[in-house]
Amino acid sequence: MTKRTILLTTALVSCAAMVAVAIVMSQSFANAQPTEDHYLPEWTSSGQMLLPKNNIWREWIFVGAPLTPNALNSGKANFPEYHNVYMQPWAYAEYKKTNQFPEGTIMFKELQLTVPPPQFKDGSRKEPSGRGYFPGAFNGADVTVKDSKRFAATGNWGYFDFNHHEPKASMTAAQPKDMCAFCHIASAQKDEVWTQFYQILQ
Repeated sequence: MTKRTILLTTALVSCAAMVAVAIVMSQSFANAQPTEDHYLPEWTSSGQMLLPKNNIWREWIFVGAPLTPNALNSGKANFPEYHNVYMQPWAYAEYKKTNQFPEGTIMFKELQLTVPPPQFKDGSRKEPSGRGYFPGAFNGADVTVKDSKRFAATGNWGYFDFNHHEPKASMTAAQPKDMCAFCHIASAQKDEVWTQFYQILQ
């Protein structure tokens, strides 16, 4: 075998090795889990949504916290809590650029009760800062996910109940349209999101 043939053979083997490494790396990226920097919803094989791990939503962009206590709703509010709503930073950045919620957006609404017991009939109480409502125990979560292919039947968003108590469910199936989506479709200001209550999304 000539020196030239040996060099050519070595070069071909090296190229083949580089191609193999590239294929393995591309497969690894394709199978990789969502990263914290670009978190996307995770699903089970049956289509249930997994609760994001390690309370990661509390590190996202806080967009608002409407409050509907029982005492102001004849003792039976549908959501008798603060609605602490969070959105992934990458999705928020994209929204601010385009004024559109990108695919994969998660609106994570963590529910939080007011501090008991109420001291007044309207459910408020007096604290050193004054009379008002004060956040207490966490009480589950409701989550919406934008995925126009997966949730075309509910206006491109899926709706998930991770319990209205603690602990939150580790996974849950999408709610039927008559449970959540119909109200968002009818009354939410923009793309089924209650942007009328979230000033940073105006």
